Amino acid sequence: MQQYNFPKVILKSGKDRSIKRFHPWIFSGAIKNIIGNPIEGDNVVVFDNSNNFLGLGHYQKGGSISVRVYTFDEIDPNREFWKSKIINAINLRKECGYFDNPNTNVCRLIHGEGDGFPGFICDYYNGTVVFQSHSTGMYKLEDTFADIFKEVLGNKVTTIYDKSDKTLPKIDGKTIENRFLFGNQAEGIVKEYDTKFYVNVVEGQKTGYFIDQRENRNLLRQYSNGHKVLNMFCYTGGFSVASLMGKAKSVTSVDASQIAIDLTNRNVEMNFPNCQNHNALATDAFEFLDKMEKNEYDLIVLDPPAFAKHASAINQAIKGYTRINRTAMEKIAPGSLLFTFSCSQAIDKLTFRMAVMEASIQAGRKIRILHQLTQPNDHPISIYHPEGEYLKGLVVYVE
Repeated sequence: MQQYNFPKVILKSGKDRSIKRFHPWIFSGAIKNIIGNPIEGDNVVVFDNSNNFLGLGHYQKGGSISVRVYTFDEIDPNREFWKSKIINAINLRKECGYFDNPNTNVCRLIHGEGDGFPGFICDYYNGTVVFQSHSTGMYKLEDTFADIFKEVLGNKVTTIYDKSDKTLPKIDGKTIENRFLFGNQAEGIVKEYDTKFYVNVVEGQKTGYFIDQRENRNLLRQYSNGHKVLNMFCYTGGFSVASLMGKAKSVTSVDASQIAIDLTNRNVEMNFPNCQNHNALATDAFEFLDKMEKNEYDLIVLDPPAFAKHASAINQAIKGYTRINRTAMEKIAPGSLLFTFSCSQAIDKLTFRMAVMEASIQAGRKIRILHQLTQPNDHPISIYHPEGEYLKGLVVYVE
């Protein structure tokens, strides 16, 4: 048996079922005892109540999750261990065709628990790699990760940027500041299915762009021909550009942020110079839907920000999803399409689907599901961690 000098976390009897089924989260209520004095981000070794090894993870103080398990094997978590995991993640993306693809040069390289990196994501923007840590343990490994990425990707990486200030406001009482770990390229142009988008990894939301909607944007492109499209919560206009690529009759983009609207207009102009059938408005989405005329649009995209970031907000979120979908269904023309999404991890597929169904009942409109959507294959979901399936979507035909 591997010998460890890490603090020891012992679970209560009967509280080890989920970890034995390879779920990577250990909640505080499952812990019987901790031998040693781990600080935030420390490696810990986890045992059941009979002293059987269960896994290695990073310790977290406060909150409900006390340990995020990064391996269930008895190994030494050294540089070579992490290098092998990074290579495995990159090879998966290569298998999916994300490298050496002239038409798409943006993808997610590491997707948290889906790649065995609980609390860590990494996105790739045409040479710029962006880290975002959601756990102190992963944050403390970022310099090692940056070194490994430079070694493994070679000239395919020109910049590595950490953007964890919103996900880890403080560590050991000290405020986290975003930083360049390598290079200094903050902005650039990326390609997605031969469309171009401006990305600023320093100033943009999340890591700079919503990569996870790539396949859903491409699906919208296939349906847009001849439609009058309304893109709500448009951010940088990904769905708007996709609709125009699909030869939409007209596209209206709505977002509360003027900065987002400016980015949308920039991206539309880059792909369609002097575009005459696109209009962008900086206004509240709910107010816009409430005030707009019936039958004005025959294809609506609803891609709101997360309504429920925590389980405590689920009930309120369901009301929000029901309300916005009901209003869209009340206003959309008969025989139309609605692309509707939830990115709230706390809302599962069935709950979201029931909210959309309730919205149709309240709106008095019959609907049929044409597609059930999720995140793309560069955002893999661990079958042992269903919470990783955070993006849910439906394409419905509204009669």
